[in-house]
Amino acid sequence: MNNPKIRFKRYTDDWEQRKFGEIFIEYSEKNHLELPPLTIIQGGGTVKRNESDRNILYDKSSLSNYKLVKKDDFILHLRSFEGGLEKTTCDGIVSPAYHTFHGINADSRFYYSYFRSFDFIKKKLVPHIYGIRDGKSIDVNGMRSIKIPYPTYIEQKKMGDYIDYFDNLLTFYKRKCEEIKTLKKYMLQKMFPQNGMNIPKIRFDGFTDAWEQRKLPEFVEFFNGLTYTPDDVRESGTLVLRSSNVKNGEIVDADNVYVESEKVTSENVKVGDIVVVVRNGSRALIGKHAEIKENMPNTVIGAFMSGIRSKHSSFVNALLDTSQFEKEIEKNMGATINQITGYMFSKMEFMIPSSAEQERIGNYFKSLDHLITLHQRKCDELQSIRKFMLQNMFV
Repeated sequence: MNNPKIRFKRYTDDWEQRKFGEIFIEYSEKNHLELPPLTIIQGGGTVKRNESDRNILYDKSSLSNYKLVKKDDFILHLRSFEGGLEKTTCDGIVSPAYHTFHGINADSRFYYSYFRSFDFIKKKLVPHIYGIRDGKSIDVNGMRSIKIPYPTYIEQKKMGDYIDYFDNLLTFYKRKCEEIKTLKKYMLQKMFPQNGMNIPKIRFDGFTDAWEQRKLPEFVEFFNGLTYTPDDVRESGTLVLRSSNVKNGEIVDADNVYVESEKVTSENVKVGDIVVVVRNGSRALIGKHAEIKENMPNTVIGAFMSGIRSKHSSFVNALLDTSQFEKEIEKNMGATINQITGYMFSKMEFMIPSSAEQERIGNYFKSLDHLITLHQRKCDELQSIRKFMLQNMFV
């Protein structure tokens, strides 16, 4: 097959198959000491210069053997090559342990995606690897003979522009998502009292009353999860939410488990319920939680989860996002068992405001969570489209 499944209009010429060494020329220029060394980012990232390196004084005598590398060239380490070739984003110098390649009539954006693809790494690069375990090396001379696709430079550039378009969109939505997460973290610190105070630093207009310290069971209700056996598991039936179904504060489909509905003795979750991981082999997962934001019929929680209900569930969900909840977990859980019991919950104390202020705060953080979810879903959608297109736009 000489042509990809998906192409831009007006591009009909067959793609050539050329040897890597015919398209990418290796060079080894040294003694460019006016350029600082590059920071190498392994495992799926381009090579760039670390901003923090600018003020570092390097011992130039030890860098005399470093090789020149130019923006958009490719480098490959003799031993660290599992992720494919790396692409540089600036001029600099690299260790002599790297091979440096410059493309002739080759768009680096097009080839960067290809060089990190399964087809190139597993089917073409791996056969030129020798040695075992930590002693693995790559036969660079043999690599030069690898046949790689070579469309016209104009089509390469067109595809490079398309890849850039998706990458820029992804960067935008990832940045927006991180900005909102940063805002949420900041507001959690400012809209909930800190360090024994009874008034937060930031409040909505019209609220001036001091917050009151209350035990958790005084303003929430708990419900237990379902205990089931492997014999109760079915391909369909009642969904049992477990720790794997809670990710980044959201309920997700992940390693779903269903049980025979007739065996269910616990109550279904409702909109507004908060599910909390209360027992897990990993201590870091204890306290992970999410609010049920849409109707989930025929769904219960597992025995290692606890359910929380409140008149102001979005406020409580935000409260559980604060550092105060983490402190209460550490204070009550102890050092030996990775679980939160009902008794431990009963001892937890928090500062809470009036019902009206709880509602305002809950709605605010609910809107932030909604924005975070929207941007994260957009990122996932773009990544899926990008992956599909790259799989079908290469031979």
